[in-house]
Amino acid sequence: MLSDTSYPVIQATLPVVGENIQEIASRFYTHMFQEHPELLNGLFNRGNQADGRQQQALAGSVAAFAGFLVNDPTHLPDHLLSRIAHKHVSLGLSPEQYQVVHDNLMWAIVDVLGDAVTPEVAAAWDEVYWLMANMLINKERGLYDAVRLSPETVWRTWRVAEKIQETDEVVSFVVERTDERDVKPSLPGQYVTLKMQMPDGVVQPRQYSLTQADDGQHRRFAVKRVRAEGTPDGEMSNLLHDHVNVGDEVTLSAPFGDVVLEYTDRPVVLASAGIGITPMAGMLYHLVKSGSQRKVMFLHADDSPASFALRNQVAADLSALQDGSIDTWFLNPDGTGSAAAGGGGNVHSGFMNIHDVVLPSDAEYYLCGPVPFMQAVRTALVGAGVRPKDIQYEVFGPDLWLADYQ
Repeated sequence: MLSDTSYPVIQATLPVVGENIQEIASRFYTHMFQEHPELLNGLFNRGNQADGRQQQALAGSVAAFAGFLVNDPTHLPDHLLSRIAHKHVSLGLSPEQYQVVHDNLMWAIVDVLGDAVTPEVAAAWDEVYWLMANMLINKERGLYDAVRLSPETVWRTWRVAEKIQETDEVVSFVVERTDERDVKPSLPGQYVTLKMQMPDGVVQPRQYSLTQADDGQHRRFAVKRVRAEGTPDGEMSNLLHDHVNVGDEVTLSAPFGDVVLEYTDRPVVLASAGIGITPMAGMLYHLVKSGSQRKVMFLHADDSPASFALRNQVAADLSALQDGSIDTWFLNPDGTGSAAAGGGGNVHSGFMNIHDVVLPSDAEYYLCGPVPFMQAVRTALVGAGVRPKDIQYEVFGPDLWLADYQ
């Protein structure tokens, strides 16, 4: 909680900081990369930098945290902090780097707000930063300790064993271990960070959900091609699609991610849109391999049957379950309308509508897809009587705060 000294200062200055937080975040990143250009090599996704998503993510998370400190200090956003912590450890972030962020963020606050940042204001926002940073540092230390790794040892080299064209835009990679060290097992729904050197020599990281359970020797993930010509946003996906082949080596982190399938006997509903199917497919595969007897309902929305990635894997896994079903929604059904085109089950036109299905009682829900999709589905589920605590969702990209706070 904020000290008695800082609380009224943050309460008074939160509106003006909130109004300027985007500009503060923009200047913060510009200044930090000028002072520490090495951070762009292997740690920060420059695609998110180029389109402003990283700046928006920082602005949103800091503003959300400060808002909770002022308005609801007994209920800090643990889900938000957990998502950020898992992302950080997948990148090998170290506690020392928080000081670098602090110094440059405080510089940006003063640069934007000028004389309004009195010593008292600076001290209060310094306290906000370190409250959030220390909570993250502690969470990240626990995550590293849980898998007996450190920021330096979280990485491992794998060799591509298979490259599978799932759709025109999605490729699956099966990678195999290259040494005899223990493979850290993944939990259903987790992701790995892949880092590769780009043509200009800069190493870039991206996160990819694991689409199958581990067998101790291999990992499997799917990559959708991002068509963003001339921008860094799609540089990793295009490199993987066009130039990484069987026999090539890639560097992956250990698996992380806080949205994981809980092991209960309750029915489970997996809802996804587009490439958001990847963690849902991973959860489903884990259920099959564990011999689960749970009722499983799979809901998926996509542009068309042809763009439905992992369709065959999902259909096979659902058929292997005692009580598995699927409903699909397509914006462009291609005139098929058949169950086979939708991976079996019922096929619908348009956007996903949960009122098209009979939801199982007392179910657990897992969502993944674009943030507007998850917000719409979550709102509909809550409106249908589903308890918010029974809905979990995975957020791709840096917008880890958006699903909660918009």
